[in-house]
Amino acid sequence: MEAELTDPLVARDATATAIARLGRVDGLFNVAGGSGRRLGDGPLHTLSVEAYEATMRLNATSHMLVSAPVLRAMLQQEPDADGQRGAIVNMGSVLATRPVPGLFPTHAYAAAKGAIAALTLSSAAYYAVHGIRVNMVAPALTVSRMSERAAADQATVAFSRRKQPLARGFVAAEDVAAAALYLLSAESRSVSGQTITVDGGWSIIDAT
Repeated sequence: MEAELTDPLVARDATATAIARLGRVDGLFNVAGGSGRRLGDGPLHTLSVEAYEATMRLNATSHMLVSAPVLRAMLQQEPDADGQRGAIVNMGSVLATRPVPGLFPTHAYAAAKGAIAALTLSSAAYYAVHGIRVNMVAPALTVSRMSERAAADQATVAFSRRKQPLARGFVAAEDVAAAALYLLSAESRSVSGQTITVDGGWSIIDAT
């Protein structure tokens, strides 16, 4: 199904529909979001209130709107064999902590991803005693519809090859999905409040 997850009622109803069909909810991957460029995102001194709030709503508020009803359902359901009620994985970005101002001066987007990191950590601490885990994956440049503009820019492509040598360019979407799947699975039952950075080397390579 498709849903506009920035709408509180739609997010609530989409969650209720999923639970009605599946009986319970054991995992949530909050991956909805996108670039704020079309909304007016850019350097802070150029940002309008409308562009900032729209970018935050698209990326950070949508996570909150879906997580809240999912958490209410998880809190009410019986623990599994490991004594846990569920796991949530949020979508962050390497840009929240490793900015590249020349290529990605999208300050509202970075702020939204920083907010998601804080939300992940604070909620992980709160819900751990209830048997609910909350973690985050933070990709760098990844093959996706969102990155089509970047993939068409030769300077960005060349940068990705220098900055992400392990991926030899853009990270495969499957690599990000694999990290999220691990965090949702029983294999990570003792892991919460953590971020797995899937960046092909971005955060450890000094490249401009």
